[in-house]
Amino acid sequence: MAVTNFKSIFFKILKYTGITLVSLLALMFITPLIFSDKIKEEVKKTANEKLNGELNYSEANVSFFKHFPSLTLTLADFKLNGSAPFQNEKFIAADEVAFGINLSSLVFGKTIKVDQIFLSNSLINVKVNKKGEANYNVYIAEKETGPKEESETGLKLEEIEITNSKLIYDDQSANVHVDAFGFNYLGNGDFSKAIFALHSKAKIEKLNVIYENEPYLMNKKVDGDLITKINTNSLSFVFEQNDLSINKLLVDFKGKFDFLKDGYDIDFKIKSNKSNLNDLFTAFPPKYITWLKDTELKGSVDLLLTLKGKYIASQNLGPDLNLNFKLKDGFVNYKKSAFPVSNLNMDIATKVPSLNPELLQLDAKMVSLNIGKNYLKTQLKVNGMSTPDIDLVLNSQIDLEKLNRALGIPDIELKGMLVSDLKAKGKYDQKQRLFPNASGTLNLKNGFVKTPYYPNPITDINIVSKIDNQKGTYDGLSVVLKPAGFTFEGEPFLVEADLKNFDDLNYDIKAKGTLNISKIYKVFSQKGLDVDGFIKADLVLKGTQSDAEKGNYSKLQNKGTLELRNINVETEYLPKSLLIKEGIFRFNQDKMSFNTFLASYGQSDFKLNGYLQNVFNFMSSKNGVLRGSFTLNSKYINIDEFMSSKSTAPVATTTAVPDSAPQPTVQETGVILIPSNLDLQFYATAHKINYQGLMLQDGKGAVKMKDGKMLMQNTGFDLIGCNVAMNASYQGMTPKKAVFEYEIKATDFDIKRAYKEVKMFKEMASAAENAEGIVSLDYKIKGRLNQQMMPVYPSLIGGGVLSIKDVKVKGMKMFNAVSATTDHEAIKNPELSKVDIKSTVKNNIITIERFKFKFAGFRPRIEGTSSLDGKLNIKMRLGLPPLGIIGVPLTVTGTKDNPKVKVGRKGDEIEEIQDKEE
Repeated sequence: MAVTNFKSIFFKILKYTGITLVSLLALMFITPLIFSDKIKEEVKKTANEKLNGELNYSEANVSFFKHFPSLTLTLADFKLNGSAPFQNEKFIAADEVAFGINLSSLVFGKTIKVDQIFLSNSLINVKVNKKGEANYNVYIAEKETGPKEESETGLKLEEIEITNSKLIYDDQSANVHVDAFGFNYLGNGDFSKAIFALHSKAKIEKLNVIYENEPYLMNKKVDGDLITKINTNSLSFVFEQNDLSINKLLVDFKGKFDFLKDGYDIDFKIKSNKSNLNDLFTAFPPKYITWLKDTELKGSVDLLLTLKGKYIASQNLGPDLNLNFKLKDGFVNYKKSAFPVSNLNMDIATKVPSLNPELLQLDAKMVSLNIGKNYLKTQLKVNGMSTPDIDLVLNSQIDLEKLNRALGIPDIELKGMLVSDLKAKGKYDQKQRLFPNASGTLNLKNGFVKTPYYPNPITDINIVSKIDNQKGTYDGLSVVLKPAGFTFEGEPFLVEADLKNFDDLNYDIKAKGTLNISKIYKVFSQKGLDVDGFIKADLVLKGTQSDAEKGNYSKLQNKGTLELRNINVETEYLPKSLLIKEGIFRFNQDKMSFNTFLASYGQSDFKLNGYLQNVFNFMSSKNGVLRGSFTLNSKYINIDEFMSSKSTAPVATTTAVPDSAPQPTVQETGVILIPSNLDLQFYATAHKINYQGLMLQDGKGAVKMKDGKMLMQNTGFDLIGCNVAMNASYQGMTPKKAVFEYEIKATDFDIKRAYKEVKMFKEMASAAENAEGIVSLDYKIKGRLNQQMMPVYPSLIGGGVLSIKDVKVKGMKMFNAVSATTDHEAIKNPELSKVDIKSTVKNNIITIERFKFKFAGFRPRIEGTSSLDGKLNIKMRLGLPPLGIIGVPLTVTGTKDNPKVKVGRKGDEIEEIQDKEE
């Protein structure tokens, strides 16, 4: 009986359970159908009200089975654009975005509440431009009008799940870029609260972190359990507990991150205690991983990094960075070297307040290692960057070959015994002439350097140096090199130097040997970069800087030769490099003389003979003046190539530009700047000289450079078929401004040819467009030049005489207009003989003084002004035949291309004027 009752009860339970399950399944199918329209409508409403960004998706489905057992609204091909100014770029894109629906709000609530979000195969693209404007401000927050009651918002999240996604964070204001590939995230918390705790689990297959275009983490695997407190009112994050593993390195991360209106407020603390040195290197960039697999690493590492403070780009504010690194009992052995690095110990503390390198505080309390009996020990403190306070202790007796092999330094082969015992303490400040107190030696014996960029090494590197300074100033510094030398390509080079008092340098230098600049450069340089030439030296230089400067040459003992071949010289003053093809310099006291010095610059060629004085003072002192005198001969000089130029990048805008699009550069030209520390004289001859398309023939004259000015004296050349004599002065004030004075005398040249070939003459003497004949010119003018080395016309001041000899004026529009107005055909093409036209230039106006001429019985008289842009204001009296007693007053206005002629002083009367002169 009991068994029968039990079976009956069991079957009833099974029956009702089955009915319940079937009913639930039916409800799970039916409920989405019933509420589908309501849910979709609510989503559109919420999107329109709450999102400040364009939202698109292909279709929407409601189901219990996408993320069972949650009822979810799934949007396929989801795309959400960012907030301004990124409204045309994707912020979030996903194959699917699903919103978990709160069932009680669906059935009983006034609004539908979303408590879960699921993103799969998504792209989360966070961007911040250089102004600090971000694309993530897409959610429109409600304005607080009073105390809040229970939230009725449709968004009440409790869970976020992201699977197999890609996260990009690109902040141009902070120059930070982060990529997270294979990003998986699960976060739980009551997102509806103003302040809530978020429990997260995150896994990243590949993490990249790039700062200032330098990779810090590349392709790193990250696994973390995180607890974060979030304040949605202020958009503040507090990282309470964060256990991270970056590859094998375990890291404890705590801190806070607050979004400000135009930046961030940061307080990060990253700590890793008692980590293994090998595990630390697994978090380094990939190039070290290749090295790591062949290297045995041991040692205990303590690492602490803090970043605290506000980052606001517009106010130039930055957080304080502190980094403490300790390594105990380190061991490094690359490819089982016979001489591993042992007893590697480091204790380094670094501070960079406000992320300002000028405020750097470095305290390397200890860096030491052993290789067998060899050792290296150093302590270093540095405060500041441009004018640092330095405290250095360096002791070493180390075989560089053994160290190189133990560390596995790639591509570079080093040898030699480095023996040092050096101490330095004090401030380095070039302007204040301060140099740290120092004493000690730094020696290298049998050194050897070989790189992959050149097949042969630099060998026999021997340096014996002694440094001493007991005053903490430049004048107390003493450096002795006896000897310093090396051998390269079979050519030895030896230098011995005894240098004292760097305020008034007392020097004793011997140099002998050959330096192949091209090949030495290739030892250290990658392909594509090249410097050519070699220097052969046999010099003895002895004396003081002040004796050289004051001209006490009898106290100097400088002698020897310096031979240059194929040397490229680059200077900030010239846009192209100067190639010294050959030159042998002979030193005697303070004079450096040379003969047959051959050089080229672009298309220009030079042959120099002469001498330089005060060379050593010029090279060793910013105030040293280089004096010299030369004769210069050239077949061709292209002055245009001496104009300075530079390329500038375009101003950045917020407009999106594809990465592949080439960025245009803007070519800026500039005037020639003459260094102020030159006092040079040239007597030059040049067969051809090109300037702005104007070809000068057989130029000769004296050129002086002094105090940043250039003077041209008694210069002569052939221009448009006649001899020209001129004097000039020139000074570049800034890269975009120069001043000049110019005086020219030219006799009997073809005015028609001058108008066609001399651009400046054409613009200043526009009335000569259709003239033919012979003229002479005696003119002085001064003013400014712009960055294209062209005259700034309003700045020009000057005057002179244009002498006309047998000139025919044909088709000149002004005379055509006069002819038509007065009905005298003969005046249309006048001929002039022995007429002097005096004029002055000022304020963009050429003022023509009154001049007269006779032609076919007519006696014209002309005076007035013409602007440099061609506007006319000419007064004219046309004396009529036979004797010019009766004259027609005329006024010519308009432009040279469109002159307007009026008769009479007021334009409507004819006068009879007795000309007092014949």
